[in-house]
Amino acid sequence: MQHGPAVRRRKLGAELRALRARTGLTSGEAARLVGWHQSKVSRIETGTSGAKPADVRSLLDAYEVDDPQLREMMLLLAGADDGAGRDHWWHAYRGVLPPTYRDFISLESQAIAMRTLETTVVPGLLQTAEYAREVTRAAVEGVDEDRLDTLVEVRLARQDVLRADPPLVLSAVLDEAVLRREVGGPEVMARQLRRLVEAGRLPQVRLQVLPFAAGAHIGVTGPFVIFSFSNTSDLDVVVLDHLTSSLHLERKEDLEAYTEAFNALRIHALSPEDSLEYIAAIGDGA
Repeated sequence: MQHGPAVRRRKLGAELRALRARTGLTSGEAARLVGWHQSKVSRIETGTSGAKPADVRSLLDAYEVDDPQLREMMLLLAGADDGAGRDHWWHAYRGVLPPTYRDFISLESQAIAMRTLETTVVPGLLQTAEYAREVTRAAVEGVDEDRLDTLVEVRLARQDVLRADPPLVLSAVLDEAVLRREVGGPEVMARQLRRLVEAGRLPQVRLQVLPFAAGAHIGVTGPFVIFSFSNTSDLDVVVLDHLTSSLHLERKEDLEAYTEAFNALRIHALSPEDSLEYIAAIGDGA
């Protein structure tokens, strides 16, 4: 899991295999060109082993790939720094974070945009420290205080993507239940709602509330996240969280379905301006 989600490794491997085939090289010949054993090329192509960006560059050079956009896409699949200074800081927490969470952070750190439907809790990128602490305590059964401190630290570190240059563009639709669910008590929740209003005024953040009055909607099936990446939609991915794992969807038809669903949710939700007023009113006890 060192170099990104397994589904990304498989996509990278398939692309590299296609590029090698285009050159007419066997895997053994490709391996000799870059000074590797043939088994390493095979493991990368099947997605059973991650490939470092330097490995991918070596293969792209061997296959005489000079298309800059294609090279950038392949290196991004390999987990290369995106040029915005978003390094792989989460590797320092390898012993604490489960692989699925590291994968999520990897995608989040390299994306240029994130669209999310939240039906139960405030998005992690917009949580206050005390709200994050209470959510994490509830979600991770039996967590000790030291690990809890670390997980909250990670949650807050993730929020740096909103302050990067350029920042991640966040568009979030929040079911009203997110705002009404009292996490950590009234004072913690009041401060969290104020934080949402402040964040919603940032140019890179767009918040919309889906009020209870909207009735049943396509989002009742559960929350989801759509990550978008620079220059190409080929890397876009939908992430669905489950209790013990995450599902990554990258097929074109899946992306289209979830994009259409998100657009429909935005239509039924309050406008960003009205949403901030709605959030503030709930925070004032309305």
